[in-house]
Amino acid sequence: MSHAMTFSEYGTPEVLRLSEVAPPEPGPGQVRIRVRAASVNPLDMKIRSGLMAGTVPARFPVIPGLDAAGVVDAVGEGAERTVGDEVLGATVGGSYGEYALLDGPVTKPEALSWEVAASLVTVGRTAFRVLHQLGVQSGQTLLVHGAGGSVGCIAVQLAVARGISVIGTVGEHDIERVTVLGATAVRYGDGWMERVRGAAPEGVDFVFDASGAGVLADSVALTGDSARVITIADMSAAQHGVRFSAGAADQGGESLPELVRLAADGKLIVPIWRIYRLTDAAQAHTDLEAHRNQGKAVLMP
Repeated sequence: MSHAMTFSEYGTPEVLRLSEVAPPEPGPGQVRIRVRAASVNPLDMKIRSGLMAGTVPARFPVIPGLDAAGVVDAVGEGAERTVGDEVLGATVGGSYGEYALLDGPVTKPEALSWEVAASLVTVGRTAFRVLHQLGVQSGQTLLVHGAGGSVGCIAVQLAVARGISVIGTVGEHDIERVTVLGATAVRYGDGWMERVRGAAPEGVDFVFDASGAGVLADSVALTGDSARVITIADMSAAQHGVRFSAGAADQGGESLPELVRLAADGKLIVPIWRIYRLTDAAQAHTDLEAHRNQGKAVLMP
């Protein structure tokens, strides 16, 4: 037997409990890893609280978690991996445990820390996917709402690397950090449209909302076309004719190897906010729900 954090009812972070579970068995093409790090994503908390019960119904008990990095411990039929390989990827059946299953794992370079390796998966693939869906090209201008968040800061870096001019709305405390990433940072809140227009006098071509801060109507007005605005955080998207981007699809899965290479080469920064022990998962959820973080929270068994 092994240990994992589970919940058997929806509720506050206190529903998370350390439980004894059987290590998962890898299916065809899968590997089981001994988890070295697992990242905490906003979706974990939405599922735990019951906010996603209509679209992601739980089968209790639930082991939360979407991403992990670790050492291959067992290999399923057809998996092109060897016991002892260091890998990362999206988990099947949760990551808040001593063991997890990965489907399509990617090799973890030595230059990549365990916590960054685990933190890169969902946020990196999301940023990559949204930029692809928008179709923004070199020489155009992209506005990123929530540029100081985990997805936003990766989107900024990917866009800047592609020759895209980026403006990011951020809190006062994130202005310097986002500016260093290559964006023109403007303060969010009342008057943000005027500040964006001042930073981009020739106009904004596309908008990526990673904030969910009620900015969609003004963002459509800014671009003049709802098809040029996309959100991952505002559930009112359809009311504005805006696309809501969800899911893990990233054009065949090629994004993660590219993201890993960029991070290992020091060309992509994945900010880590806090590191917790696995058994402190409830505290991690509590802190994330109570504070404005400046990066990823990571659990380490």
